[in-house]
Amino acid sequence: MLLQARRVLTQTLPRYNSKSPQTFVELLGSTHGLHDNVTKSKLFNPNETSGKVITCNAAIIRGPKQPFLMETIRVDPPKKMEVRIKILYTSICQTDLSAWKGENEAQQAFPRILGHEAVGLVESVGEGVTDVKAGDHVIPIFNGECGHCSYCKTKTSNLCQTYRVNPFKSVMEHDGKCRFSTKDGEPIFHFLNTSTFTEYTVLDSACVVKIDPNAPLKKMTLLSCGISTGMGAAWNTANVQPGSSVAIFGLGTVGLAASEGARARGASKIIGVDTNPEKFNKAKAMGMAGFVNPKDGSKPVHQRIREMTGGGVDYSIECVGDLKLLREAFLSTHDVSPKWHFIALFSILFFFFFVCGGVCVLLLKPNVFSNRFARITRPPMLVSGDAS
Repeated sequence: MLLQARRVLTQTLPRYNSKSPQTFVELLGSTHGLHDNVTKSKLFNPNETSGKVITCNAAIIRGPKQPFLMETIRVDPPKKMEVRIKILYTSICQTDLSAWKGENEAQQAFPRILGHEAVGLVESVGEGVTDVKAGDHVIPIFNGECGHCSYCKTKTSNLCQTYRVNPFKSVMEHDGKCRFSTKDGEPIFHFLNTSTFTEYTVLDSACVVKIDPNAPLKKMTLLSCGISTGMGAAWNTANVQPGSSVAIFGLGTVGLAASEGARARGASKIIGVDTNPEKFNKAKAMGMAGFVNPKDGSKPVHQRIREMTGGGVDYSIECVGDLKLLREAFLSTHDVSPKWHFIALFSILFFFFFVCGGVCVLLLKPNVFSNRFARITRPPMLVSGDAS
């Protein structure tokens, strides 16, 4: 899916003048972009940009499945409790591809700047912002936290009443307007509180997390979504217990992160399920010891997992969003408990599902940013040099 998303984006973008500073293609951190030792002085001078409209490049879509267009846009200064960020690196998620397709009403707001996995530098802050300042290295997050509402204060959820991910939201919270516009003044809509396919973006301060400037910046983009969703599923939502067994369906970014979360929680046996055997070597670094390829053998996946575990796993995480796989994930768990424990992670938007044996409840706590104000100094192994 990720490779498909990359192909869609790179094939629809026109060939851009390589002499232009910081072109969008240079922001694709996996193969292009700045070096990790980039200095702030090379990017912008706050004395020249703060409080002013910035003109920069962005990849814009103007309709469902329409080509991404590299356009010169205007980015307004941040208003009260907002932050303007210089994007250093941005990666592509399946969710961006889904929004590009515009298959449901929530995704049909155009023109729009997509992207939600990124890392950048704070260029300037609006009135009232005290958590970050110009020059700070930050990650934009689509699931922000105000820290004051009942949802933020409870220990069972971090889906903020104001800044939670909302596929219908395409404007800023402060005044219901866009901070992006074309050079002719046409508003350009925001995406998932972030919009990172641009050189500069404006976010609510509740959707910004400060990180260690010494962290590997290219790899830190994955913390914005894939890592936090997968690792948070195992660490926070499931609360995987030491010595337990876990099956993970789909070994992409989310699946590998879920495996790392389960390993960190002390799972004794982690089984990966994927049709691509090349992913298994990468998965071993995430703590997986057993693998199942649905294409190999005649037995259903759940039956093979039950045979491998003597009756089924304690936890089963489905990271593809396929109903048939969801059924297999469900049947892969043991039936010792009288009820099933079903947890849907953003099922409407992301279609990631989590199933495990236990008491029947529904929770939504998809990321590891349970306290967004905590400084991230040690990225998970998936984004460290150990597993690159």
